[in-house]
Amino acid sequence: MNKVYNSVLEAVGDTPMIRLNHIQSKAGHEFWAKVEFFNPGGSVKDRMAIEILDQAEKRGELKKGDTIVEATSGNTGLGLAMVAAVRGYKCIFVMPDKISEEKRAILRAYGAQVIITPTAVDHDDPRSYLSVTQKIYKETPNSFWPNQYNTPDNMNRHYKTTGPEILKQMPDLDVFVGGAGTGGTVSGVGKYMKENKPSVKIVLADPIGSILSDLYYHKKVITPPAPYKVEGVGEDMLPDNVQFQYMDDVIQVGDKDSFLLTRKIIATEGLCVGPSSAMALHGAIEYSKKLTKPSKIVVLFPDNGRAYLSKAFNEEWMKESGFL
Repeated sequence: MNKVYNSVLEAVGDTPMIRLNHIQSKAGHEFWAKVEFFNPGGSVKDRMAIEILDQAEKRGELKKGDTIVEATSGNTGLGLAMVAAVRGYKCIFVMPDKISEEKRAILRAYGAQVIITPTAVDHDDPRSYLSVTQKIYKETPNSFWPNQYNTPDNMNRHYKTTGPEILKQMPDLDVFVGGAGTGGTVSGVGKYMKENKPSVKIVLADPIGSILSDLYYHKKVITPPAPYKVEGVGEDMLPDNVQFQYMDDVIQVGDKDSFLLTRKIIATEGLCVGPSSAMALHGAIEYSKKLTKPSKIVVLFPDNGRAYLSKAFNEEWMKESGFL
């Protein structure tokens, strides 16, 4: 089928489902990837970027020439910047300093202003990327704050599009696994599955250092948040879009496992994905050990590995980080 679009924004969504043929399971499980780097902005965040700005325009909160101010680990910024370029908005993005140079560069290429803040501070510290975002938003005339962590538009987009796509592509799936940065993807897909195929288990893969696993299992933080190197997933606070009632389990994954599996995925499956994709897949592999029958497991791969050439695919950085 020839796909002809009036703008790049119409190309968002309808991403492929790809079987992972080299991820073997002695128990007979099948692993499939919902590959979101096929979105034109290169990540799953394109979906919610369009939804948030569409709804803001409908509410009259955003008009041509306004400035979008948001805290981002890169991919949401890319999605917002893509929409902004098409519709005539300005952008200011605040990012923690662990974010790759590739992400910073592409945001600037879209015309955005990029502000870098320290990673190893509490979320309510005035130097944190969330605090700095609020300061800039309040001081910038005619500005709009997407509030990706807490706006229901984020989760709703995945409820309306990502969940239905997955169930249509894989009607006999048994498990869905994804990470959570804002939480919109796993919560939105989870809500859709619970309403339309409640037998599907929804599993959150969470990096070691994040507090989400503790909050799921203990309802409070047992181990304080700690720095980790995987970008875009895990949290040191609880976003409104992390809805644990739609999740059945949480699996913690370490940095080394994530980065080594990232390299294995591209070398054996031909899929150039980022470390958060590998983190989710490692979580899926670990969760599969709990299953008593052969299952079809769908893992969401959020973004492209080309944004991590200076990290996951850089031998020196991998050695310095203790991963090789």
